[in-house]
Amino acid sequence: MPALNILLEAVRVAQSPVWMPPNGALHGVVLDNLMRWNLIALSVCFLAAHGWLIAAIVRRRKFDQGSKQLETAFRWATLTALCAMYIWMAITAQRLWAENRFAGPALEAMQVEVVGEQFQWYFRYPGQDAAFGATRPELVNAPGGNPIGLDTRDARGKDDIVSSILILPAGREVDIRLRSLDVIHGFFVPEMRLKQNAVPGLLLHVHFTPTVVGTYPILCSQVCGSGHARMQAVLSVLPPADFQTWLTTHEHSRAQENAP
Repeated sequence: MPALNILLEAVRVAQSPVWMPPNGALHGVVLDNLMRWNLIALSVCFLAAHGWLIAAIVRRRKFDQGSKQLETAFRWATLTALCAMYIWMAITAQRLWAENRFAGPALEAMQVEVVGEQFQWYFRYPGQDAAFGATRPELVNAPGGNPIGLDTRDARGKDDIVSSILILPAGREVDIRLRSLDVIHGFFVPEMRLKQNAVPGLLLHVHFTPTVVGTYPILCSQVCGSGHARMQAVLSVLPPADFQTWLTTHEHSRAQENAP
């Protein structure tokens, strides 16, 4: 039957890992399952609606009292099941959104600042003091080695590490503080199931836990100007030991730069 083939194909596509990038984040499992349920539910509703339309056209309108009661019961049961399914999906989606956007990260979460600027992403780590130094817009000078406007007079910023590649350890929660220096940018990492706008004048937070070691593209999902297409960066998720080696090396380099 064509309808059954369409339904089976929808289920196959929903269960296939090909239709979305491989998931690399802890929360991505729930999100992917929710999207699969949405696709399957839409396919079922599509087939049912067209089936009922065809049946309404071709069937004869001869009912006895028993069949009429059976049809009414079937309609109400179907409506109740659909409402229950969509209420469940809506609650699941709201909880997932709230966990990433409204609920705060764990106290031991790693702090990283992401800064968007036409047409580049920059990533800042707080260094050994675990505090970010002050920044000032008038100090922004990418060709001069200060792309995010670090204020050198602030002692907290002397050990800050600024990178054009986002390096993170696998298995540790990360609290991203996101800001923009010019226009609205969209911080988008498909494999981490992560998307959040960077808005000028606002400091926004989003947190997630990378779980799969690898290299992933970072894109801009907002049309931010003529160079929007080339506003890309790289997320490198490392084993915890390798990440600690990278961080220690860069902290040592910063300490040497600030040595009298």
